[in-house]
Amino acid sequence: MSAPVELTGAGLTCAQVHRIGYGGAGVVLGSADRARRAWESARALAGPVYGRTTGVGANKDVTLAEGGWDVLRSHAGGAGPPVPEERARAMLAVRINQLLVGGSGVDPGVLPVLAEAVNGGFTPPVRRYGAIGTGDLTALATTALCLLGEVAWRGPSPAGSSSVGPSRAQSSPAGPRFALASGDALPFISSGAATLADAAIACHELSTLLGAAAGVAARSFAAVGASAEPLARAVQQARPHPGQARAAAELRDLVAGGRARVQDPYGYRAFPQVHGTALETAERARQAVETDMNAATENPLIAESSAWHNGNFHGAPVAVALDSLRAAVVGVAQLSTARLATLMEPAYTGKPPFLADRAGGSGAMILEYVAQDALAELRHLAGPVSTGTAVISRGVEDHASFATQAARLALRCAEPLEVVLACEAVAARRALGEAGPDRPLDGDLARARAALRSAEP
Repeated sequence: MSAPVELTGAGLTCAQVHRIGYGGAGVVLGSADRARRAWESARALAGPVYGRTTGVGANKDVTLAEGGWDVLRSHAGGAGPPVPEERARAMLAVRINQLLVGGSGVDPGVLPVLAEAVNGGFTPPVRRYGAIGTGDLTALATTALCLLGEVAWRGPSPAGSSSVGPSRAQSSPAGPRFALASGDALPFISSGAATLADAAIACHELSTLLGAAAGVAARSFAAVGASAEPLARAVQQARPHPGQARAAAELRDLVAGGRARVQDPYGYRAFPQVHGTALETAERARQAVETDMNAATENPLIAESSAWHNGNFHGAPVAVALDSLRAAVVGVAQLSTARLATLMEPAYTGKPPFLADRAGGSGAMILEYVAQDALAELRHLAGPVSTGTAVISRGVEDHASFATQAARLALRCAEPLEVVLACEAVAARRALGEAGPDRPLDGDLARARAALRSAEP
């Protein structure tokens, strides 16, 4: 069983969110002092406060005495298939962490109840569609109605699954309950926690695969005797991009000098530039996601005994970062398929065409089809979402980041990227005479696979 993750409102990482969602890690709560101070300030506020004493969206100027529960019931109308329980559990952890930052004004009594849900294997039945990068209103409204007992939790997973040990929630078929006050309804759902959870999982999985790519490429370098000149320190110092230098250094430690070609194809020669760009982009995406997971993205923000109406809920930083990451991943896969093509060529490997074991045999020919299919999927997933927008709620809400869609697409990139790298790894092993049905994939890729949620044989 994975060690629990302490949630404090600071320092929550993409890797930890992945571990909570897919690794069976529970959560423990740190100090709730900041959340408690915000709650006390919210109760003392006078005057109109969006969502607490007014309607929402275009109803912002309508004064309401008890409108919160109506907001939850109306905003829980998501659609589509249920989000997998692992992602819903990760969402709960992100929202707990954000509430611990302070700024929402929500009753901190809800925090141990949410932790109870995570640790007991209870998740809200969140639907796929219902957010556009300005707050995960349907997902969190559904969560709130589970707390109120109006919507049923999805129950604990069966024994042997990722549920994380005994809790009060497991002893209650109905799941944990908390009586949110009407005034806490909008503050509770004013968050992009579901989007951030998806983004964190995607960042972790893609970074894991990018970390394995150097080991896979090294096999191809060895198989074709590619030159190590492009990896030289002097080359990297002449164009000092940090990611390029890191990519070159990782591969330089794994390859020998190679043959005396004047220049190799781009799949080998441009590895530091293309892979280095992806490493830098993945790091920027991780930073953007982790900043928001440890921030008060609330509207209104309760701070300094006041309510500050603002746009911190807007997902532009995450959307743009994930758009860039998906585009950079395509370049990595393109170079992998380019190296795969050279592994089919006798001029590079000294072996029969397609690495066949006899003249005219098909050998590993089909790997190119498989890799190009997966690469095509990656290209389609790389289309930017941050260039779009939406105008809704009678024109009051007149921009959207679509960070939700950026995260959803990024999640889908892990599988085809893994497939492309696996095709190269299999071909390189065959070219090196190491192939066989009883042999595993390249060690780096196998370790990456084990770290991901789809750890199939």
